[in-house]
Formats: sequence, C-alpha cells, structure tokens
Amino acid sequence: MLTVMTSEPQQGQGAGVPDAFQRLWTPHRMAYIQGENKPTGPGAGDGCPFCAIPAESDEDGLVISRGEHVYAVLNLYPYNSGHLMVVPYRHVADYTDLDAAETVELAEFTKRAMTALRTASAAQGFNIGMNQGGVAGAGIAAHLHQHVVPRWGGDVNFMPVVGQTKVLPQLLADTRKMLADAWPR
Repeated sequence: MLTVMTSEPQQGQGAGVPDAFQRLWTPHRMAYIQGENKPTGPGAGDGCPFCAIPAESDEDGLVISRGEHVYAVLNLYPYNSGHLMVVPYRHVADYTDLDAAETVELAEFTKRAMTALRTASAAQGFNIGMNQGGVAGAGIAAHLHQHVVPRWGGDVNFMPVVGQTKVLPQLLADTRKMLADAWPR
C-alpha cells in the first residue's frame, strides 16, 4: 500500500524540521530492506522463496508461466511494471551450475518474456541480466534468477532521478494476469 503524506508533521513532534518536500511512504518495502523471506542458508530447504513459489497457485505466487525446468514470476519489488524473473526450479546459485536443458529453457523463457511484455504493454526495450553473488547485487544469491525489466521511452522521470522512488501504475496481480494472457504458448 502506498501512503502519500500531503503535509509535514509539526515541528516538535519528533519528526524533524518541516521542509518543502512531500513524502511518499512505502512501508511494504521494509520487508525487502530487512531481508524478510530471504534464505537463511545456501540450501534449498533454508527458506528460499524461489523454491517455495512453485508449490503455490499461479495467482498467489505471481507465476506467469511454468516450463519443465524454469518458471517466470513477477518480481515482488519491481523496478518497472512488468519486471519479471526467469527462475530454474532447481536450487543452484551460479549460471555455470545449470545443465544444458535448463540453460536452453531459461533462454527460451527470456525470449517469451520479451514477446509477452511487448504484446501486453508495448515495451520498447529491456534490461536483462543476472546478479551473480551478493557482492554483485543479488538479493537472493543462493538461487539463480534472471531479471527481465521492460523499458519505455521517457520512463525515467523526476521520481526515480530526484526522489529515488518508482511509481508503479498497476497492481502486481493485474500485471501477472496481463502477462500470463500474453505469454506465447
């Protein structure tokens, strides 16, 4: 839930000195910042959300499509609307740990993700990649996942540049349904 604070607290209420800025409060992001639902260890049974998601319904897990070796799922903390990940079912940390069939299906699902995002939301470009290891920025380093982030001309405005805030115009459940419907079969 996004809460917009339209005025600053009065001075003396312990909230600091009022200024001209309005604040966007996004308390749901605190779970990500504090590492909630991150694996507690390197093994598949150590609380890995990417290992748990396949047991959920598509709607509850935000799964867009399932393959034999990988699945596509929306990112809970997206950079843009439609930001999804292609994830192998097998709990491996490194790209070089994938076998040939997993590598091929991961590549194929990445292509399908691009097609679905172009069909559903007219994406004009993409950022596609993997962060290998915590030092490289992987939020969940123990389970490999490839990000597919759709981009549009002009999608960078004052909010992310000045306010370091991203405004998402659609609920994740609605985005999941839109992309699942557009997913190439």
